[in-house]
Amino acid sequence: MARKVGEKNERAVIEAIQNRRSVRRFRKARLRPGVIEDILEAGRWAPSGLNNQPWKFLVLAGEKKDAIGVFTHYASVVKGADAVIAVFLDHNLGYNRDRDCMAIGAAIQNMLLVIHAKGLGGCWLGEIVNRKNKVSAFLHMPKNLELAAVVAVGVARTYPRRGRRRALKKCIL
Repeated sequence: MARKVGEKNERAVIEAIQNRRSVRRFRKARLRPGVIEDILEAGRWAPSGLNNQPWKFLVLAGEKKDAIGVFTHYASVVKGADAVIAVFLDHNLGYNRDRDCMAIGAAIQNMLLVIHAKGLGGCWLGEIVNRKNKVSAFLHMPKNLELAAVVAVGVARTYPRRGRRRALKKCIL
């Protein structure tokens, strides 16, 4: 049975998409209990081809989190966040690399929207993937897991101003 969404919910979703920003500066504050689980749950509900759900999540905090900062130019973002979520593509669950990577992107977007909805800051870090093999070795990850991105999450110290986008007509062919 389909759920009726309604105009109020529709507007809230659109506003969340338009107002979410990448936060790179965090306060020294602990996240409330259950917040990370809510974020992971949102990622888990992303769409995926054949419903294969090709993702695995690893939550890092404390010294282990800080240590992976050496693998990215954005070490200050990693170290400043209360936690980071390493998102992996599980090749044992995959069926088509392109579609699996799109599903991982959808999972990350879901997580970022929940982070925003909870009044927190988050940032999708992709540059760390340039050293994915070193990160995986450091974390002792099995060979079937390929690092796809890291999501930093915490209490925002500053929240970036409204972003700019190209006009919609410039995006349409």
